[in-house]
Amino acid sequence: MDVRVVSSLGNSQNPYSITYLSQRDAAEIEDLLVGPLGFSADQLMELGGLSVAASIAEVYGSEYCRVLVICGPGNNGGVGLVAARHLHHFGYRPFVCYPKRMPMTPYTGFVTQLESLSIPLLSVEDLPQELSNDFDIFVDAILEFSFHGKPRPPFDDLIQRLVSLNSHGQTCQRSPVIVSIDIPSGWLVEEGDVDSEGIKPDMLFCKWREDAAAAGLHQPNDVALSTVDKDGNPSSRMVLLKGVDKHGFIWFTNYESRKARDISENPRASLLFYWGGLNLQMWRQVRVEGTVQKVSNEESEIYFHSRPRESQIVAIVSKQSTIIPGREVFHREFRESEAKFPDGILIPRPKHWGGYRLKPSVFEFWEGQQSRLHDRLQYSLREVDGKQVWHIDRLAP
Repeated sequence: MDVRVVSSLGNSQNPYSITYLSQRDAAEIEDLLVGPLGFSADQLMELGGLSVAASIAEVYGSEYCRVLVICGPGNNGGVGLVAARHLHHFGYRPFVCYPKRMPMTPYTGFVTQLESLSIPLLSVEDLPQELSNDFDIFVDAILEFSFHGKPRPPFDDLIQRLVSLNSHGQTCQRSPVIVSIDIPSGWLVEEGDVDSEGIKPDMLFCKWREDAAAAGLHQPNDVALSTVDKDGNPSSRMVLLKGVDKHGFIWFTNYESRKARDISENPRASLLFYWGGLNLQMWRQVRVEGTVQKVSNEESEIYFHSRPRESQIVAIVSKQSTIIPGREVFHREFRESEAKFPDGILIPRPKHWGGYRLKPSVFEFWEGQQSRLHDRLQYSLREVDGKQVWHIDRLAP
């Protein structure tokens, strides 16, 4: 279900088309790589491990540094071992849990390399009871796409501990991050997380936004913000996303604007990201719904003083969404305020200006396909046995 490749084998006319692979297709590609194309297993694991480490570094930067890589006994475990080595060289602090070690090359070599770098190899018994207290990122390198049947000990318990992080992360100060290799361990390759009880990895939104930026789209951080007032009247406008983290999506505005009044009366809103033109045959959108609250004064201060001085002055002068007698009046007020704050003078942030954060309760990832056979995945936050968990549904196009 979620094994994806950039396909240049099946569609030479469009090297950017995305193909969904079945378990059989993925196995045939692996056979092709290690057979006629002459790649060795350790080469593929090296490339896979480097890709995983590079993706983590690109998406999460230095904000998250303590990484626990949980390795299974197959090739995915080898990829996890290589990823840990690269993460160490990227400045992270990786730890590896590798309960069922493979006693042959290249696995023994990978372990030797980790030991030479003093990267801790932890037993299952060494792991802390509360994983999220000791680690920021969890790399799920347990099961691969060719796995059949039910996970066996100790991996069944390890998978459940990763699953529990999804609910725990809703209440802790900073939610843990899970990055899965191949497909999330415990999912069925063809059907996905059929029981909605599997690992929920975290990298999809950031990856799509990066793809939009890499495609050269103008302002990939533009987003349509929709609000509703106390009487049920909706309104939408484009805003600029200025941050996204494990707590939500951040933008800044005038606290006396129409959208701010709507939010004060009804603190629920939706965001719509649309990234068209990624190529001729594929486009994407992400819908996010949730509750909204103001960010801290400190966050607003930091961002306000990072803006160009002209933008800071406009924030002081503009009574956003109110009627003005003419454009020339606003320009005159802008010039008068500009004269009050020559270069070198700190411009104070007005109390009526600051940021909002939308905490998501629903995501929908929509990917356009030919013949309107669009892909739609909805993530909704639900309470199960007193815990907040993400439930995934596939929607009809």
